[in-house]
Amino acid sequence: MTNKIPTISESEWEVLKVLWEKAPQTANDIISSLQAQTSWKPKTVRTLLDRLTKKEVVGVYKNQRVYTFYPLYSQDECQRAKTDSFVKRFYDGTLKSMLVQFIQDEDLSEEDIEELRSILDKKRDKK
Repeated sequence: MTNKIPTISESEWEVLKVLWEKAPQTANDIISSLQAQTSWKPKTVRTLLDRLTKKEVVGVYKNQRVYTFYPLYSQDECQRAKTDSFVKRFYDGTLKSMLVQFIQDEDLSEEDIEELRSILDKKRDKK
């Protein structure tokens, strides 16, 4: 999808993770999965599904009384949107500033450094 992805709360993100793992799923399937991971009540999960549906992040098939939900965006699309939002908010939209800070602050193994170098080399080769 090329539409701008709406802002997704942390709780809504948890619902989406369940759907990305396996879709489509009924509300009861999603509730069962989330109750194994959280202390959320079924009504909370239904509210989150309703919000995601209204935001047009999740679609729903209505078959009589059974509603089946599916994601309208891939996990990759949502992660990219969340990353873009984060970089804009905290690093004035400059990805380089964020990367420099993370690299300087983190203890990177030799393997991590080689992987980063390889990614940068591939990026350069594409240009």
